Amino acid sequence: MANEFRAMLDWFVLVYLDNILVYSRILEDHPGHLQRLLETLRRAKYKANRDKCEFVRQELEYLGHFVTPEGISPLSDKIQAIQEWPEPRNVADVRSFLGLAGYYQRFIKGYSKIAAHLTELQCEDRPFDFGEEALESFLALKAALLSAEVLRIYDPLLPTRITTDASGYGIGVVLEQHDGVDWHPVEYFNKKVLVVHSIDNARKKELLASVHTLKRWRRFLLGRIQFRWVMDNNPLVFYKTQDTVNSTIARWMAFVDQFDFLPDHIPGKSNRLADALSRRPDHCTAVYSTFEIDDDSFIRGHQADPEFCDKYANCSSPNPTPCYYRIQEGYLLDNVHTRGKDLLCVPSDSHVLRTRPLGEFHDALATGHFGGNRTIG
Repeated sequence: MANEFRAMLDWFVLVYLDNILVYSRILEDHPGHLQRLLETLRRAKYKANRDKCEFVRQELEYLGHFVTPEGISPLSDKIQAIQEWPEPRNVADVRSFLGLAGYYQRFIKGYSKIAAHLTELQCEDRPFDFGEEALESFLALKAALLSAEVLRIYDPLLPTRITTDASGYGIGVVLEQHDGVDWHPVEYFNKKVLVVHSIDNARKKELLASVHTLKRWRRFLLGRIQFRWVMDNNPLVFYKTQDTVNSTIARWMAFVDQFDFLPDHIPGKSNRLADALSRRPDHCTAVYSTFEIDDDSFIRGHQADPEFCDKYANCSSPNPTPCYYRIQEGYLLDNVHTRGKDLLCVPSDSHVLRTRPLGEFHDALATGHFGGNRTIG
């Protein structure tokens, strides 16, 4: 059915299976919206159940939510059912509870973190142990739903901001809009991700949080006027300063670049969302793009080059002398002047070995056509 109304979806129509909601910003637009929808139903040979239809309502129940001009909230009977839910006794009970609670996670800030210990109980390869941590998580979810905020209905004309944090438990994001008086939440988004163990992985996790966020709210944010993006760690700035990134990062960056936003960095301690990143002083290693030059050409070039031949021989020996060079997959890498960031040593005895890598790094679609200093450095 959604295919029949694709031209109206997210403009003034919502469709879930056979439930259709028509909404309008002002009353004068509503008759026209209803007429278009009913004409589409007739052309598609669908019939509306007159007994179930409600017209020109400012308050209604829809898919477990109570919708008013002030915003959206969970139905009170659903919240009451969650409050009366008995303590889970097995994995099936946990899944049932999380299924209902998870349906309303858009109303809960930090849902992934709160539900973490319950989520772990769903693993099939571990014994079921509903201990103290799981009980605390169970009760905390009940309390969070009981005090859930009323979410505002998104308005494309209002100032918008999103606040992102990739914590140790997952991704936590809030979409907010300003009504001229204060910021109000439109939706919370939480997603559990793997725990990270290095600064480099933390940056990737922050960038992945950005991608998930934009995919989640693409219908709101793509093509709209500039919005603010508040974060305590800006991976976009870091990766845009890198000479090369791997293909995954390049795809993520290309997706993020479709959106018009103003990054707003704030310290982690000031971020509204919990920042549980483990910041260890691990060394970050750059990842190199590949180019079509065979390994043997570089190996022969390293061995014949006056500047690199001794260094290559030393690093190739069984007991090399400690130095700032190393060999990886046949290539000689240098990090003597780059604070731990490996650079490829390009032999000077062949014009091809110099020009081809420069062309690959500069002309590839993922690199962004950097200037001379950025390409060489």
